[in-house]
Amino acid sequence: MSTADAPATAPSRPAKLGLRRKIKAYVALTKPRVIELLLVSTLPTMIYAERGFPSIGLIIATLVGGAFAAGSAGAFNCYIDRDIDRLMRRTENRPLVTGEVTPREALVFSWVLGIASLAILWFGANPLSAVLGAGAIFFYVVVYTLVLKRRTAQNIVWGGAAGCFPVLIAWSAVTNTIEWPAVILFLVIFLWTPPHYWPLSMRYGEDYRNAQVPMLGAVAGAKIVAVQVVLYAWAMVMASLLLVPLGHAGWVYTLTALASGAWFLYESHALYARAQREEIQDKKAMKVFHGSISYLTLLFLALAVDPFVGGPLLG
Repeated sequence: MSTADAPATAPSRPAKLGLRRKIKAYVALTKPRVIELLLVSTLPTMIYAERGFPSIGLIIATLVGGAFAAGSAGAFNCYIDRDIDRLMRRTENRPLVTGEVTPREALVFSWVLGIASLAILWFGANPLSAVLGAGAIFFYVVVYTLVLKRRTAQNIVWGGAAGCFPVLIAWSAVTNTIEWPAVILFLVIFLWTPPHYWPLSMRYGEDYRNAQVPMLGAVAGAKIVAVQVVLYAWAMVMASLLLVPLGHAGWVYTLTALASGAWFLYESHALYARAQREEIQDKKAMKVFHGSISYLTLLFLALAVDPFVGGPLLG
């Protein structure tokens, strides 16, 4: 896996880094905030699949293996996108831009982390979980970063499927299969990703335009983006409710899905209304971005609690 060599104008590498700073640079390559968001969906899905708490060993193996897989994908992404990261204020402090980590070090680190993740999932959970972990890395690195990101404004729609794999990995780790509830949760996150990320791309539209990356929020007007956010938000909320008839969800999950979904729809429609009045500012769009994180956190927290309170609403 390779990209064009770094430009001659790249920042020079610091003469010598302390161990603590070097470790911090490697951690930054993994995009820890993204990992945190992915893990939010993993443990609740395992609890829901088990209808209780799985073994501690299985939980640790799945969480660590999943985190390593996500970290590997993030590090590969930093390696491949190091040329455009130099052009954007949002990413100009990433380790490959500052020179704290060399491209070779980043590439080796990415492979080691990826191989370790698959080994942990294979032996700590089961082969199916490891295969799904490999699929997550492939989608993020190849489908999103290499193929879609620089070519189409729909990049995050399909490339974002990589972020949906943790629920499949979690479910398969517990059941050694993929069932309808896991598919529904995959669909929820798939539909959640565009209204989560497009407001962010509106906020940093100038960055993406400077780097010639066609994120929808950067290349389309606010009215178009707002319409898409509303449509995906409605589809996401409706998909979340499919867990009631098809996934044995109880009243805790159902009420939370309805309440948090209604709140997120309100925020999405508020964004749309401001866009139609041409009153929207890029920073205002971040309210929907942050709201999407709160929505997903509440939904999966309810998913974790649901098996312990009452039974399924529908037989």
